[in-house]
Amino acid sequence: MNEVSIQFGEPLQEGIFLERTNRFIVRCRLSNFYSAGEVVEAHLPDPGRLKELLIPGCRIWLRSANNPNRKTRWSAVLVEDPNGKDFVSLDTTLPNRLIQKALESGYMEEFYRWKFQRTEYTLGDSRWDFLLQNAEGRDMLLEVKSVTLKKDGIGLFPDAVTARGVKHVRELTKFAIQGEVETALLFVAQREDIDIIKAATDIDEVFALELHKASRAGVHILGRKCHVSLQGISLGDPVKVVSKKLKA
Repeated sequence: MNEVSIQFGEPLQEGIFLERTNRFIVRCRLSNFYSAGEVVEAHLPDPGRLKELLIPGCRIWLRSANNPNRKTRWSAVLVEDPNGKDFVSLDTTLPNRLIQKALESGYMEEFYRWKFQRTEYTLGDSRWDFLLQNAEGRDMLLEVKSVTLKKDGIGLFPDAVTARGVKHVRELTKFAIQGEVETALLFVAQREDIDIIKAATDIDEVFALELHKASRAGVHILGRKCHVSLQGISLGDPVKVVSKKLKA
């Protein structure tokens, strides 16, 4: 089966990251021959901490917004990992778009018994990324989390304290215990240079504890990594997710 991918559709503009002025704006110096040295502001789609990636002087790639109504002409798309060998996507919308394409095409063996029904499905106190259904009419709630942080070849989530993430995991656990629907949490690493995904205990111990509880309760905890290039991003191989037991 052909890979599931999203192409950027136009050449990206290379630049040098200078600083992050707020959660959604970065300043960069363009490297293009015609505009080398020009300092521009770019929208940053990922509001995460990203301190291990957005290091002054690192290479970053931008895409022209081509929208006269926007405050910034550019959007940040990729950043080069400090190892100088790998790209990391900065667009938190890409994992959901990739997974939707994969679910609709039956690409993912993790969900071979499940059919895509819809996105943004509301149940309980949350709106879930995907609703799936099997041949017997049983529903599954699927929530996707984007992973960018890496340490020693391990993908880590979250990269900042996430009350929203804790809320989602607790609700999935509750539904799993009640047994009326199946529940799944899928971590998608927007990079290829990882072998495993874990909860970042030192960043958010509460999330790590709730993830372990969810796994014990029957929530399907899954992971995937991605291949990221200057041309686009494609869904890569499954990755094991390990939840560590902690004191309550």
